[in-house]
Amino acid sequence: MANTPQARKRIRRNNRRAEINGARMSRIRSYLKQVETALESGDKKAAADALHTAQPELMRGVARGVLHKNTAARKMSRLSKRVAAL
Repeated sequence: MANTPQARKRIRRNNRRAEINGARMSRIRSYLKQVETALESGDKKAAADALHTAQPELMRGVARGVLHKNTAARKMSRLSKRVAAL
């Protein structure tokens, strides 16, 4: 157990940040899932629209430190490649 006031505060802060970051990742995954479902349905316009809305969410995740820059770039690259192939 944390003994110093600083360590106790750090635990409180970490719990708060974990909750916020978890919500952010859940939101990003939801947007990516919308692209996936549009791709599975075969609707190129819907998939392109979903990808267009997912991109800023991914970049926001990078800016907030939830995702690594290369991870977001890789996901965008793979999804845009699949949308273009429709």
